[in-house]
Order: sequence, then C-alpha cells, then structure tokens
Amino acid sequence: MDGNGRWATARGLPRTEGHRQGSLSAERLVRFLSKEKLVPYVTLFAFSTENWSRPKREIEFLFRLLEGFIERKLAELAEAGVRLRLIGDPRPLPSRLRRAIERAIGATVHNEGLNLTIALNFGGRWAILEGVRRALTAGLAATGLDEATFRGLMPTGELPELDLVIRTGGHKRLSNFFLWEAAYAELYFTETLWPDFDERAFLEALLDFQNRTRNFGRVVA
Repeated sequence: MDGNGRWATARGLPRTEGHRQGSLSAERLVRFLSKEKLVPYVTLFAFSTENWSRPKREIEFLFRLLEGFIERKLAELAEAGVRLRLIGDPRPLPSRLRRAIERAIGATVHNEGLNLTIALNFGGRWAILEGVRRALTAGLAATGLDEATFRGLMPTGELPELDLVIRTGGHKRLSNFFLWEAAYAELYFTETLWPDFDERAFLEALLDFQNRTRNFGRVVA
C-alpha cells in the first residue's frame, strides 16, 4: 500500500494525513471485499521490518492509527464474518497495539468470511529466516526437509498459495514482501497512490489478473 507520503506532499499536507487517508482506503477496500466476496483472502502490508528507519513520530502515528482502526472496526469486522490474522514479529510493537491485535484475533477466530491478514513488522527475508529457525528448533534434518514442509513452518504457512500481488504508487518491485510466496504469483503495478486506490481500481487489477495465462513453469498447449 504505497504512496501515502507522496499523496500528502502533493497536496501540501503532512505525511501523517497521507497515512490517515490511506487507512480510510484500507477500510473501504476491506468493507467492499467482505460484502462482495470477490476473494477469500487478502493481505495488507501495513509495516515492514525496514520501516523502523522512519522518523519516530511517524512510526508512533502509524501504530496509533492501526490500533484505532482495530478498536473502531472490530465490531464491524466480526459482524461481517471477517477473520483477522497477523503475520510478522509482534514483540517490538507497543503493548497497547499488541493487546488490541490479540483481542481482534480472538474475537474473529471462528469467522468464515473474508480472511484478512495484516503484515506488521513483516519482511520476506525475515519470514524465510523464521522458517529456518523453526526447522532447526524442530530438529529437522536437511535430508528430510522439502518445500511443502518448509512452507508449513513459515509464518505464512496457514495462508493458501499466493495468486496476485498488487502494488500501488508506481514502484515496480516487491520491497521485501512475500519473497518465497510470490514465486509464481502474478504481479500488478499501478501508478495510483494508495489513498486514491478504490473499489474500481481493485476491480481493474482483478480483471487484469483474470486475463493472464498462468503456466507455473509448465508448457501450455
């Protein structure tokens, strides 16, 4: 979800306002996907392992924004049947945010509607390393470790195979997001900045995906 800061700068506004508008875009998209049931799973990359290098005030604002989103929208998410998950290392996060996330995960664990995953303090390299650590902790020998087993040990092991990665803001790179999982995912890049990414923009991305041919390395007749 890239482009919040540039959206604000272009309007002479502080970066925090861009993040606030970005959170509203996330709310609209989650509500839309939950209602229309277009996809069963969606993951939002909210905060990367590299984002700690940002100014402290901006980081604190982002965490307060996410905490407020969870607290304000928990009842709506639960009523809509949304199940919330977290992927990432929660230990460095503020205690208030961790508690809000734990409450939301517990309150929605039995929901069977949209599966909403928030990637928070997450990075693709971290996820692969975490899978290696879990394999070592489990005492697995290299000869007994295959792709399926390793995938199950990774923090994203509960999620299905990834189909589509959407990146807003114009940059054409993954920026350390789902490096293992995106091996055969389709990538969609748009110049649209995240605060302007609406339901129509998502449908355009979905239509583009539906028109692609996926062969997963095999020859297609």
